[in-house]
Amino acid sequence: MRAVRRILDSLHPHFEKGGKWERLYPLYEGVDSFLFSPGSVTGGKTHLRDSLDTKRMMSTVIVALLPCVAMALWNTGFQANSVLSGDALLAEAAAQQWRGAVLLGLGLSFDPNSFLANVVHGGLYFLPVYVVCNLVGGGWELVFCIVRRHELNEGMLVSGMLLPLTLPPSIPLWQVALGTSFGVVIGKEVFGGSGRNFLNPALTARAFLYFNNATSMVGDRVWVAVDGHSAATPLGELAAVDVSAAVAQVGGWDWWDSFLGVTAGSMGETSALACLFGAVVLIGTGIGSWRIMLSLFVSASAWTLLLNQIGSESNPLFALPVHWHWVVGGFAFGTVFMATDPVSAAMTRTGQWYYGALIGFMTILVRVINPAYPEGIMLAILFGNIFAPLIDYFVLQSNIRRRQKRGGEDAE
Repeated sequence: MRAVRRILDSLHPHFEKGGKWERLYPLYEGVDSFLFSPGSVTGGKTHLRDSLDTKRMMSTVIVALLPCVAMALWNTGFQANSVLSGDALLAEAAAQQWRGAVLLGLGLSFDPNSFLANVVHGGLYFLPVYVVCNLVGGGWELVFCIVRRHELNEGMLVSGMLLPLTLPPSIPLWQVALGTSFGVVIGKEVFGGSGRNFLNPALTARAFLYFNNATSMVGDRVWVAVDGHSAATPLGELAAVDVSAAVAQVGGWDWWDSFLGVTAGSMGETSALACLFGAVVLIGTGIGSWRIMLSLFVSASAWTLLLNQIGSESNPLFALPVHWHWVVGGFAFGTVFMATDPVSAAMTRTGQWYYGALIGFMTILVRVINPAYPEGIMLAILFGNIFAPLIDYFVLQSNIRRRQKRGGEDAE
């Protein structure tokens, strides 16, 4: 690393003000601060209460996401290999494609019982999506930083990991690039960049893809990475089957399969257990708001129980037990990683309770009342993002009025 440090130091004069590459300083600064600590720090007395900065915050979120990434690699490959190992025609067709050729070229096979084969096969789907997200998103951020003469920060590293985890494995890469561009430019940069956006960029990108390229985001042919094979997600199947308070299995998966994440679905959203690990990390480090997580969970559970009591002869999701809502779809992932985004979420402590409760209510409302959009939490969080500033405003105004009243009483 000392050699890298010397190289960067030798290049620094060319990028600083007056240098021949002055306009590209955000690129240099971004690489430098990513590999090393920032060169300039605050001197004298400051108002900082701890050593947490943007770099440490983003790094912590990435650590919290690692179990979801691991499940994305393994489960994507496991779902594909489980199909290919039982269908010779599909396996032969898959072997002619580049991913199958790479897998077989490494001496592996379409064996769902092989941990390595599952991880490698899943990685051949996840990693290209991940690379495209970061290259396209990072490229857009670099362009805006050069134009605005701002420093390039690490925010895209988190968005570039969140978005791939919410996408199906079969999505075309050109759509990934298009969605990432929309999420970064429209959901973030037009509002001023990192720290100024009121919408979650990763969810904005996913919502754009959801409505703009529906055939790649919905249906029963996008969730398992095998051409010619159809398999709905547990949440999608629950909208079409008769469920009751005693439902034990859906589409060949039981509740524990959904909790562990051994089901078809978005690459990194299937495992509620992996999301729980992330929740522990985010809450323990103070980066993720436990108030938002708890209020969302309680609100969604309460509205589910209410709808269970109301019932419906035409809509089976009214009877879906609350414990199934916890583990299917992106409920756990959205609760832990998306709803708690410190920029787009409510910032006041009291406001976070209302914000989480609103998202929980909207999640169940969309999931149950309108099953045409089975993944309700995506739309619910974006809805909550829009209302977060208003929630904080009313909380602050309430606090001001209460203090003014208290001050008047003390004066008397």
